Amino acid sequence: MSQKIIPSLASFALLALFICPLCGPSARSQVINSKDGERDVTILVTAHPHNDQMRVAAQKLESDDFSVREDDRPQKVLSVKNASQAPPVIAILIQDNLISRVDNEISEIKKFVLGLPEGSRVMTGYLTVGSLSVTQDFTTDRGKAAHSLRIIRSNEGSAPYNPYVEVIEALRHYNSQPAGRRLMLLVSDGLDLSHGFSEASPSQSIDLERAIRDCQREGVAVYSFYAPSLGLTRLNLEANFGQGSLLRLSDETGGEAFFSGTSFVTFDPYFKELNGLLGRQWLLTYRSSTTGPGMHKIKVVTESGVHLHYPHGYWIK
Repeated sequence: MSQKIIPSLASFALLALFICPLCGPSARSQVINSKDGERDVTILVTAHPHNDQMRVAAQKLESDDFSVREDDRPQKVLSVKNASQAPPVIAILIQDNLISRVDNEISEIKKFVLGLPEGSRVMTGYLTVGSLSVTQDFTTDRGKAAHSLRIIRSNEGSAPYNPYVEVIEALRHYNSQPAGRRLMLLVSDGLDLSHGFSEASPSQSIDLERAIRDCQREGVAVYSFYAPSLGLTRLNLEANFGQGSLLRLSDETGGEAFFSGTSFVTFDPYFKELNGLLGRQWLLTYRSSTTGPGMHKIKVVTESGVHLHYPHGYWIK
């Protein structure tokens, strides 16, 4: 059910996608510089099997099945932890001016939180007018986190400046959390009109660029659920811009975007697929042998040919 979009959007999104380098210093959660000048790089890898045969192969993957290339050079894998060894650190962010039908899905979001594994750290917040409204900062009490979720305001006056500014604001809360399996569930229309409609496309939004860069810097994979907001995203072009932006954010950070058409009926199939993906994840750490500043592109493969998602790379000044 993920990434199901109309053909014109699919073509547009493919043209709009491109590697977005991380700007700024190496992320504590992703890259650690050693004394000898080499780097230990940790990335989140998710298996996306396309059929039952690949799904079985993904379940059988072991640590030594993974190989990494950086800038097209083979790298030494230091460790691989599967999902059961790394409880997620996840922020759940909901845009406050979405259509009221999203309220029917709050119970499903609560169920998802309560179903996370023991040791998970959960934060909840709302993308709303002014700035990010955090209803529960990171906690290991999943019941407390689930209880903090409220119905959305569902009016145009509660619209955020744009969703990506508040996504960036949410990333600061990861600073107090341990490095590891960092995730974000973003429920949004994905539309950034803060710099005018001409700057709202996935390839033009300045704040989308910043959000991708900062999520990569913090090692946060974004999983996005599209839902229309009151007003513009009920129109096809605006909805396409929003969905294309969510697709790009999720793709370049190693996550997944979920939507079907320009509306939605229920998040149930999205959560079913998301839970499957979260169970097929690994934290992979390798020793980088490349040197010099710039963008360092990453490629991870397995001998079984299982399709993998992971961040596109990282940036060194």
